[in-house]
Amino acid sequence: MNPVTSSLLSIVVPLYNEEENVALLTQKIHESLAGYNYQIIYVDDFSKDGTRKVVRDMDDAKVHLIELKKNYGQSLALAAGLDYAEGDFIITMDGDLQNDPSDIPEMLSYAVTEEYDVVTGIRQKRKDSLVKKIPSKIANFMVRRVTKLDIKDNGCALKVFTKDIAKELNLYGEMHRFITLLAHLEGAQIKQVPVKHHARHAGVSKYGLERVFKVVADMMLLLFIRKYFQRPIHLFGIFGFLLIILGIFINIYLLIIKFTMGEDIGTRPLLMFGMMFILAGIQLFTIGIVMELLIRTYYESQKKRPYRIKNVFVGGPA
Repeated sequence: MNPVTSSLLSIVVPLYNEEENVALLTQKIHESLAGYNYQIIYVDDFSKDGTRKVVRDMDDAKVHLIELKKNYGQSLALAAGLDYAEGDFIITMDGDLQNDPSDIPEMLSYAVTEEYDVVTGIRQKRKDSLVKKIPSKIANFMVRRVTKLDIKDNGCALKVFTKDIAKELNLYGEMHRFITLLAHLEGAQIKQVPVKHHARHAGVSKYGLERVFKVVADMMLLLFIRKYFQRPIHLFGIFGFLLIILGIFINIYLLIIKFTMGEDIGTRPLLMFGMMFILAGIQLFTIGIVMELLIRTYYESQKKRPYRIKNVFVGGPA
């Protein structure tokens, strides 16, 4: 028996206002995975249109619909789908028809025959506007340079995970952008393959230039977790030491000016503002890290999930 076709596959697709896309996406998944044993898990992130109704009206036994109680964002919608998934391999993709389900069989073959833990796509000839391409290129460049992990397209949602890796991913905030990096930190062996990319079939994109700033903030948090989670003093101690040295030099400089030149050093607002901005920036960054770690501790120590499910619907006979 072919291990690829005999294994149960779980296709996890977060949805938000995709009523015009979801029926065609379901059809394309069925066509691409004919002969496979699979379930389609749609996670509706509190859509404001008729997305939930369209999915329910399919009445398809392979389609599972998870309805969240409010809009949590793509990361937590994805987390809900990963937690629910039962497959030996778990596939993630977007619901806007830009990913092509016909790429899934080839990606699966790498996961099965070559035993990769994660197979991630590299979008070829992207059909996006510059408003999406430019932030994506900047983000990918920054992630490669800072993390030293050579992933060419972190933004491609089409990925294949083994069950054990997918279930270990803890997604909070907007960490779905770094899901491949998170898998790498869990020890996953990663394969990158070219995949097709299409223009959005209907609806509007939910992303813009502001994504760059979110990527930078999330990346700083990931780097802290990766390098300093068990030894934070190595990070904060070095910063503190450098600030103390800087303060000593500034004070020595001001004392020299005061006693050798007789200048008044108490009326220099630029120095006061500069120090205030530096200290405020360090405090804000530190508070952000502490809050993120507290959130993780709260959820993981109590085995709670940061999302609430309103209802789970499974269709009738196929």
